[in-house]
Amino acid sequence: MCLHESETLGRMQFCCESINGSCIKSNWSISIRMSMYTFMSCVILGTVAGNLTLIISIAHFRQLHTPTNFLILSMATADFLLGFFVMPYSMVRSVENCWYFGEFFCKVHTSVDIMLSTSSIFHLSFISIDRYYAVCNPLRYKAKINIWVILIMIFISWMLPAMFGFGLIFLQLNMIGAKETFYKLIYCVGGCFVFFNETSGVVASMVSFYIPGLVMLSIYGKIYTIAKRQARSIKAATSQAQIRFEMRHHISRRERKAAKTLGIVVGVFLICWFPFFFCTATDPFMNYTIPPIVIDAMVWLDTPNVDFMFKNTRIKLDQRMIDTSVIKDYDMKIVAIKIMGFLNSSEDVIDCSEFGNGSCPENLKPASVR
Repeated sequence: MCLHESETLGRMQFCCESINGSCIKSNWSISIRMSMYTFMSCVILGTVAGNLTLIISIAHFRQLHTPTNFLILSMATADFLLGFFVMPYSMVRSVENCWYFGEFFCKVHTSVDIMLSTSSIFHLSFISIDRYYAVCNPLRYKAKINIWVILIMIFISWMLPAMFGFGLIFLQLNMIGAKETFYKLIYCVGGCFVFFNETSGVVASMVSFYIPGLVMLSIYGKIYTIAKRQARSIKAATSQAQIRFEMRHHISRRERKAAKTLGIVVGVFLICWFPFFFCTATDPFMNYTIPPIVIDAMVWLDTPNVDFMFKNTRIKLDQRMIDTSVIKDYDMKIVAIKIMGFLNSSEDVIDCSEFGNGSCPENLKPASVR
């Protein structure tokens, strides 16, 4: 264990006193250190306070106790734990370039970091699946996405990242075939390193980012495509059924706003996370030539603070798209029924079970059943 001491040899400081092979302590000035500590502390406080506010809000207000919000609550819990238990130690390591908390806690810290970061991204992927059913099939949404389905999503979002993170570090799967390289190029006494060999770097990037990111891109792309197709169908049908222009304009405007917000949210998320996981996958193949300070900077860029900045935007987007989609789906059925009424003079009872409550709107029922 390396004690919190430093030895000054000329201008060079070491993390551990009188130990050969000690890590070199960062030589930044006091003003730079204070600026870094201030900035990182603000990021940590923003992450903790923001996600804690979201947790308390969902837990306290009964009207927010919905399956989707439970999924968001679980994601906020992962981000809160990351900000509270992981990021403060990462802050000290980033500023001082030293690890003062022991080798075993270094493994625990790294495992929890991988677990919670991966868990947060898994939650986002499951939220996109939830939103797909809510937007594209709103009338059957509650039957398909119930509380048990959400609990399974939450279980997977915690258990798989936990098994992956702790198994990778404590079983030293990230070191297979690369121990000599690690001790030759990376390791020094008094440091804590997130190290990946070629295989584990690619697998970690695929599991933690590329596969979930591809899922989100595919699903939100399909949502956008369906929303545009619904908009065209409504415009065509409403002109025949003579629905007011104001409603068409209102729906179209809300759709454009939701689509724009969707592009910003997904785009910023992917842009912020892509550099770190790209370096994680490629650095082992380049003989670990990427400077650690660059990796460190990208880690801080990819903290849950990025997720929280857009979490409320995502929630508002989801609600807006749900509302718009329900309006569209409901209006399309009304328009279709009215058009069928124009084309058919018979007064057979219309089956409106798709409206969710098993009954037609009063103005659409045939006269014989009103």
